[in-house]
Amino acid sequence: MSLEKYKKKRDFKITSEPPPKVQKSKSKRIFVIQEHHATRLHWDFRLEAEGVLKSWAVTNEPTLDPAIKRLAIPTEDHPFEYAKFHGTIPKGQYGGGKVSIWDKGTYEMAYDTDSIDKEVVNGIAKGKLSIILHGKKLKGEYALVRMRGGKYEGNWLMIKANDEFAKPNGAATSKTAAAKKVSPKK
Repeated sequence: MSLEKYKKKRDFKITSEPPPKVQKSKSKRIFVIQEHHATRLHWDFRLEAEGVLKSWAVTNEPTLDPAIKRLAIPTEDHPFEYAKFHGTIPKGQYGGGKVSIWDKGTYEMAYDTDSIDKEVVNGIAKGKLSIILHGKKLKGEYALVRMRGGKYEGNWLMIKANDEFAKPNGAATSKTAAAKKVSPKK
C-alpha cells in the first residue's frame, strides 16, 4: 500500500503527525476513530489492512442505532502509527485542528476468512465491507457500503447491524452525546 497521497499533503517539519511508514500490528487487526475538529467537525474511521490504515471521514458521530446511516467519505491511507495520534494539527496544514481518539479496539471480518487484509482490500474494491468491531464505544457488526449514483457517488455509508449491541434511538457514549442530555427539572 502506498502512503504517497498522505505524504504529499503534509509538511512533517511543521505537523506532529507520524511520518509515512508501512507497519502491521503484531496480533489482531486494529481500528481507531478520531474526533477531528478541522474546518468541519467529523470522525475519522480507520481500519488496519496491509500495514496501513484505510480511512473514511464520517460526517456525524458514529451511532449504535441501526436505523441511522452515516455518510463516510473515503480519504487517503494513513500510516499505522496514526492510530495513536492525538493533538493539534497546525492551522494552514492539511486537516488543521484538534484530533482526539474517540474510540479504538480490534476488528474482525463478519464472516470466516483466511486473510483479513485481502478481504478488506477486496471489500473496498467491491464497495462493501462487513466487520465486527470490538471497541470501547462501538461494538458489534457494521457495514461500510459504497453509494452508487447521484451526488454522493463514490462516498460510503457506515451502517450498524441490528445485533445484540444495537441501541435504537441511542448514540454511542461520548462527550458530544453527554453534552446533548438535559437534566430533569426538580
